[in-house]
Amino acid sequence: MKYYIISGEASGDLHGSNLIKELKKKDAEADFRCWGGDKMQAAGATLVKHYKELAFMGFLEVIKNLRTILRNIKFCKEDILKYQPTTLILIDYPGFNLRIAKWAKEQGIRVIYYISPQVWAWKENRVRLIKECVDKLLVILPFEKEFYKKWNYEVEYVGHPLVEVVDRFLLTVDRNGPLTTNNEQQTTNNFIALLPGSRQQEILKKLPIMLEVAKHFPAYQFVVAKAPGLDESFYASLLAPYKNVSSVVNKTYELLVQSKAALVTSGTATLETALFAVPEVICYKGGSVSYQIAKRLIKIKFIGLVNLIMDKEVVKELIQDELTVENLKRELQLLLTDEAKQSQLKQDYAALKSLLSKGGHASANAAESIYLYLSGLPE
Repeated sequence: MKYYIISGEASGDLHGSNLIKELKKKDAEADFRCWGGDKMQAAGATLVKHYKELAFMGFLEVIKNLRTILRNIKFCKEDILKYQPTTLILIDYPGFNLRIAKWAKEQGIRVIYYISPQVWAWKENRVRLIKECVDKLLVILPFEKEFYKKWNYEVEYVGHPLVEVVDRFLLTVDRNGPLTTNNEQQTTNNFIALLPGSRQQEILKKLPIMLEVAKHFPAYQFVVAKAPGLDESFYASLLAPYKNVSSVVNKTYELLVQSKAALVTSGTATLETALFAVPEVICYKGGSVSYQIAKRLIKIKFIGLVNLIMDKEVVKELIQDELTVENLKRELQLLLTDEAKQSQLKQDYAALKSLLSKGGHASANAAESIYLYLSGLPE
């Protein structure tokens, strides 16, 4: 069978590559063409466009690059028609992918969506479009199945692909090996991970508060996981005043596997931290106007994926005005010293991983479902 896969981000490239590997095990004649990145190409797909050419973030950047985006959409449609795939597989990236899905449905092409857009958080009206143009939706968060049921739309939960990514890393890493930060090997293993995000604006809101906490824990080495896309000089002035602070680039997993605790900005990193079983505090602070708008638009009771999945506050969330040095210091102290809290976290993390594994790995589950569906076999 012929599979045309579209992803527009690094995470989609990773999860797409694992899906390709699993589909190859099911379908010996599988042929893949994709919009993705190096990982999908290495897995055996013919790469049409790299996600780095598609990364337009924010309203102004989208407007500025509207001609390029429309040109990409036109080219994508032409390329799909030329390839004549058995199915189109879309991975997250909703702004682009939902437009392609609507068009593909009109062409009579079977559309499978792997990793649902987060319509449960906002833009819930997108569900109508998904129902109309997606033949099979594979979701990676357990509560998404119930969410779509409200809309009378049957979807399949396959587990979360990050579980296998972390599992594979843990099989290869030396947990006691030296961690090199700032080009120096550390002699301590009393690490506190700081994961302040990847965008300059969000880092400037949260990292200074995280760094101030380091002053109160001189026995620990605080390590900032830097965003690879940002210049070294951006971090230099922020980190300079602190003696027990260092940094790493492209070594977030190596850092987490050795950390005693972590201060993490909201997003996928909160889930990755939990899968490494690292006690964490979720930190969020945005511009006051943006936060007030988001508060009215987003309809969820937690911002952390860990808490959303478990439907309770497993890890502390310090949001907006609650994100202060004093509050963060208090919560970190609890994570490091409160044995009852540590024990409960351990239990909750184990339950979380079990829930996200769904009896196996997401890529294998998704590949099985896709292959059976396309073969017309009972699932």
